[in-house]
Amino acid sequence: MKIYHGSIEKVVCPEIRESNRTLDYGQGFYTTTSYEQAEAWVKRRMNEKRTSHGYVCVYELDENALQDLKSLIFEQPTEEWLDFVMKNRTQKGYVHEFDIVYGPVANDRVYAAFALYEGGLINKQALIAELKA
Repeated sequence: MKIYHGSIEKVVCPEIRESNRTLDYGQGFYTTTSYEQAEAWVKRRMNEKRTSHGYVCVYELDENALQDLKSLIFEQPTEEWLDFVMKNRTQKGYVHEFDIVYGPVANDRVYAAFALYEGGLINKQALIAELKA
């Protein structure tokens, strides 16, 4: 299975590094099964960092190796998914027990919806409905 990582650096040997920011699925090395999504991430990072270079790194993942890892899978936005993402985003020092987390990721529209939820302007059910649309 091919997976992709978008970055402004070439990442030949992926590593889990301590993050200085809160991410939806916690600390980790983020990949996607979508080349287009990785490419969009590269373009966004290039704009943020004002650089003219970026890379979509391609890796071959042995799906058999995943059987020995503890995985958490969200097929779509659900209340459990939202609670998990919010713990990672808002609870300083929160560390989950999973080796792999698979699920929906945020785009600009999702970030805006999360901001409304975090600000108390919409409730959990409204946020989930918005994210499923």
